[in-house]
Amino acid sequence: MRGLANKVFVIAGGGSGIGEATAQRLTEEGAAVVIGDLDAGHAHQVAARLAATGARALGMSFDITVEESVLGLIEAAVDTFGGLDGIHVNAADIAGLADDTDAVTVPLPTFDRTLAVNLRGHLLCTRHALPELLKRGGGSLVYTSSGAAFMGEPLRLAYAVSKNGLHGLLRHVASRWGKDGIRANAVAPGLVITDSNRHMMSPEACAAVLGITRSPRLGEPRDIAAMVAFLMSDDGEWINGQVLSVDGGVTMR
Repeated sequence: MRGLANKVFVIAGGGSGIGEATAQRLTEEGAAVVIGDLDAGHAHQVAARLAATGARALGMSFDITVEESVLGLIEAAVDTFGGLDGIHVNAADIAGLADDTDAVTVPLPTFDRTLAVNLRGHLLCTRHALPELLKRGGGSLVYTSSGAAFMGEPLRLAYAVSKNGLHGLLRHVASRWGKDGIRANAVAPGLVITDSNRHMMSPEACAAVLGITRSPRLGEPRDIAAMVAFLMSDDGEWINGQVLSVDGGVTMR
């Protein structure tokens, strides 16, 4: 892809799954990456594995709900690699899904925690990344969304609300700073078989999802990483303010 070599990207939530695959894809394209994750050990392991191949990669502890931690992640990219060209915000409170029910029964602490991670944290990343992107004459923000934002499920209320709010955030950013060279988009994955999903989901559940997927297989982290890399690249420079479904054809909009 054009325009990724020698660029600097932050992966906020890059210690495993989609974030890890994105870090790998971007470094394969010649970019430098700073990988932040709540599990610092995973972030360091991913960075070390990439560095062993000759890539420029830094791993560090990161909590998207703490503003100082978000600022530290951005500053690490600037201090270590000289600037920032894009950020992939990929953090989510997956553990909260177990208690994320409906509008009558969802525990308010679950609702509040989900929005703190999935929406407020994304605002913090946006707020601190934008000034550095503007110093470079523009850049790209890519958020990980979900088909849950527009499917209208009977459960997972907090998760869906947070992802819909994220769509409002990216459209605001595209409208406010688009003329300054800022692009803000989201990728909405379908069922992606990450290591965690592989252990959490039964074969029957996977088969059920595959049955409504207009593709012969379920998703893999590399599928989402490819779209994130495209949106970060010069090849994707005329895409702004969009939510792009990468789900094997489950949703058609």
